[in-house]
Amino acid sequence: MEIIQSIDLWLFHFFNSTIANLIFDKLMPFITDQKNWNLVYIFLIGWLLWKGGTTGRICAIALLIGVGISNEISSHFLKNLFERPRPCHSLENLRLLVDCGPGKSFPSSHAVNNFVMAGLLSYFYKEYKLVLFILAGMVAFSRVYIGVHYPFDIIGGALIGLFLAHIYIIILHPIKIKFEIKNSLKF
Repeated sequence: MEIIQSIDLWLFHFFNSTIANLIFDKLMPFITDQKNWNLVYIFLIGWLLWKGGTTGRICAIALLIGVGISNEISSHFLKNLFERPRPCHSLENLRLLVDCGPGKSFPSSHAVNNFVMAGLLSYFYKEYKLVLFILAGMVAFSRVYIGVHYPFDIIGGALIGLFLAHIYIIILHPIKIKFEIKNSLKF
């Protein structure tokens, strides 16, 4: 366990300090701020409901329910279970680019939620898979760069998010198939 913690700490300092630069110092706080994404999320859900047809509506509902459940699992169950303090609460030599916040560190809810969204959206819209996972990865990475999460928090969050997305997809698959067959019978 000590080896894992030392690797995590080394990676944290590498991403938080060693690669620090003026561009990332401006970009990463913007990327990590949920308020900067709210308009994108509202537009996305609205577009899926309005222009996405049956598939878009199923996807929008899946996103709303899936991210809501995943956020609860991450923020209120797993963080309380692991109770890992954030690096900004336990380390002295770090660069903190935003408010540290009172929450716990493992898993990163930003990573969980963004990887659930990327997983669900790429299930419905495979052609955007690469872009979706790059965006989720950028948000997750920003959490380490700004000083509020360790790398293993975002890796764990990404894996949890992918696992939860997979569970949701297993549940959604029969519904998607039913509506695709029903829609394909219309002439």
